[in-house]
Amino acid sequence: MLVNKSWLNNKYQWVGLKSIIKVTSDVHEKTTGKETTETRWYISSLDLNAEQALSSVRNHWQVESMHWVLEMTFREDESRIRKGRGPLAFNVMRKIAMTLFKQDQTKRASIVAKKKMAGLDNPVRVRD
Repeated sequence: MLVNKSWLNNKYQWVGLKSIIKVTSDVHEKTTGKETTETRWYISSLDLNAEQALSSVRNHWQVESMHWVLEMTFREDESRIRKGRGPLAFNVMRKIAMTLFKQDQTKRASIVAKKKMAGLDNPVRVRD
């Protein structure tokens, strides 16, 4: 956590900036033995301590991960549903479907594969 922000260039005029967060991750890839270090920076209008900042960063990536799965599985960004409550309704249905696919332990398969199985097999579609 960066507490002293005096070094920041005033030209950016980040009104309300309260926290600058630096997260460094050391990754050891088991298959190759390769070790890498990755640094990510975040800014926030919240006055956070280190524990709160790390929690916020992790929660952010959980949300990003969920949206990535929705995009890869359901091509959500390509949806042409734009009017009324349709976009929200379909977003909720996709999230419910994603949750059901994740909870289904009958077969070890990706969410995409389970989606295809559900589309082709009537008993899979109606399984409770």
